[in-house]
Amino acid sequence: MIDKSSSILCFLALKLANRRRYSSDDTWCMDRGMGLFAGLNVLPKTTWYTSYSDRVTPEMTRSFLKKLHQLWLHYGLLEDTSNLDFTAIPYWGDDSHLENNWSGKRGKALASMLAVLAHDPDSGLIDYGSADVLQKDESAVVLEFLDFYREGDKNKENKLRYIVFDSKFTNYENLRNLDDGQVKFITIRRRGKLLLERIDNLPATGWKTVRVECAGNKQRMLKVFDEMVFIKGYDKEIRQITITGNGKIKPAIIITNDTDLHVEQIIRKYTRRWMVEKMISEQIDFFHLNLVSSSMVIKVDFDLTMSILAHNLYRLFANELGRYSNNTAQTLYDKFILNGADIEIGEKAIKVQLKKKRQLPLILETMQRFNKQKYPALNNKNLIFEGATYS
Repeated sequence: MIDKSSSILCFLALKLANRRRYSSDDTWCMDRGMGLFAGLNVLPKTTWYTSYSDRVTPEMTRSFLKKLHQLWLHYGLLEDTSNLDFTAIPYWGDDSHLENNWSGKRGKALASMLAVLAHDPDSGLIDYGSADVLQKDESAVVLEFLDFYREGDKNKENKLRYIVFDSKFTNYENLRNLDDGQVKFITIRRRGKLLLERIDNLPATGWKTVRVECAGNKQRMLKVFDEMVFIKGYDKEIRQITITGNGKIKPAIIITNDTDLHVEQIIRKYTRRWMVEKMISEQIDFFHLNLVSSSMVIKVDFDLTMSILAHNLYRLFANELGRYSNNTAQTLYDKFILNGADIEIGEKAIKVQLKKKRQLPLILETMQRFNKQKYPALNNKNLIFEGATYS
């Protein structure tokens, strides 16, 4: 029998090693290095992977994410903002029980499972995910995330102040619920014909020019109109910031319940929402989120959780590497992870002699900080990384 910790590490090994499907190539079950990672001699074969996730319940997955969330809070890895977005996970088999959801990757609606992800733009961590979202429940997902974030927060470690999402993520009634719950939100208002006509008639004296920070330490000049408006459904006044000069034909309209933050900071917070979209692309391209082996939501939810864990480990690893902290998982894998080694297992330590590679000196320097770390899955042995004499 394989214990729970080793079982999780078995799935994680394949996610971290950029494997497309559990059934497409089982040569990994002969790799003793990957087996050692999971505390085994080798990884199990394909049949075990497809049967194990049948015994994982949604409650177990949520509990696992919750414990990870508490770790991120404890080590101060979550800042005051969370970006939320949906993604469709298609299935190319019997899809009669699945809903049609819009897939940005394919540019059309597909029979798929709708998943939600919450991303911290400062640390790059994915704090929350679920593949069990129905279209009728879409609008309430933001409140479910808030419950998840605040649940069991006895030590008041919660630093969440802003939730950022696009215009279709929730409705005005739930925006009011967020406001009543003392959570700041920043989102885009949908542009209708009447709203555009109103913007055309705004007084010229109310517009002002602001300088907003962009990527690459650049700045951009925008014209903004900052005002308070009443929105039906929200049923009270809300701050509305109309933006032009952003390169689009139609103006962008940001709404928020934060009346104190400077316009430049609000725009900057919303524009950083693209990072969650970039992260979703990475989930699809590197962690193969769209290549699910089952249409069972329980299995897909478990697979999504493993992808989230793998993504977060890559982000923590990147943060240890200093100037490589903004690299994607694919770049980190190609530069640092993809390598061979001789492994020597001793009584007190395991020595890993990595083959010569351009980035090897940085790996060895980084891993020296963990030479005294003992690993329970490896019989409390130390793990020591060295450079081999050959490439």
